[in-house]
Amino acid sequence: MMNQMGMMMQQQGVGVPGGPGGVGGVGMPGPGGVGVSPGMMQSPQMQQAQQQQVQQQQVQQQQQQVQQQQVQQQQAQQQQQQHSQTAQQQAQQTEKVDNISKVKVLVGPLRDALSTTIKAAAQSIQQNTLADAGSKTVDLNNAPRFDKHLEEFYSICDQIELNLKTAKLCMQQCTSSQQYLPIPVATSQPPLPETNALTYNQYLEVVKLQISYAKDIHDTLICAAQNISPSE
Repeated sequence: MMNQMGMMMQQQGVGVPGGPGGVGGVGMPGPGGVGVSPGMMQSPQMQQAQQQQVQQQQVQQQQQQVQQQQVQQQQAQQQQQQHSQTAQQQAQQTEKVDNISKVKVLVGPLRDALSTTIKAAAQSIQQNTLADAGSKTVDLNNAPRFDKHLEEFYSICDQIELNLKTAKLCMQQCTSSQQYLPIPVATSQPPLPETNALTYNQYLEVVKLQISYAKDIHDTLICAAQNISPSE
């Protein structure tokens, strides 16, 4: 009976009197009991709504992190592109060296080519000696290409010769310009817009060609005059 009355009182929101130190049911506390208000208890719908809000916040945080990572990757790619462009520009600037520096660079390959050529010549002489003695048959497929190594050696020599000649011509032009044109020439003029202006080096080449052309015409005219005039 007491249990049934307690259940009915809980359904009606009336506290069940407890004994000393007892806990009452849901509703108003009974004498000596402690009651729990209905507002302190959360419904399952509110809990689900709170969980959804927490999940949405987590998703937003993840999206922000992904966006930050993408921005950082783009910045890193831009920095790499800038570094590569600066490296290419530096490489192009280092390539524009004078003729003496080119000769110094070609000294190493010339030494290697000479060593390889001498070794190929020694192997060819040894194989020819053995073939003449009849102690060994010569395998033409595995024979060292002496002509190829010699051609490479001469090619490097030609490059060095051309660079030295160019350096000599530059020195002569510099000496002549200082002797006949002591006034310094301003080489840092701004480029003229949409004009086919020649550089100083191109102008010197044109003058050389004109002088040689005039000399050829002079020699041709002299030869023609000598051929036309009667021999004494």
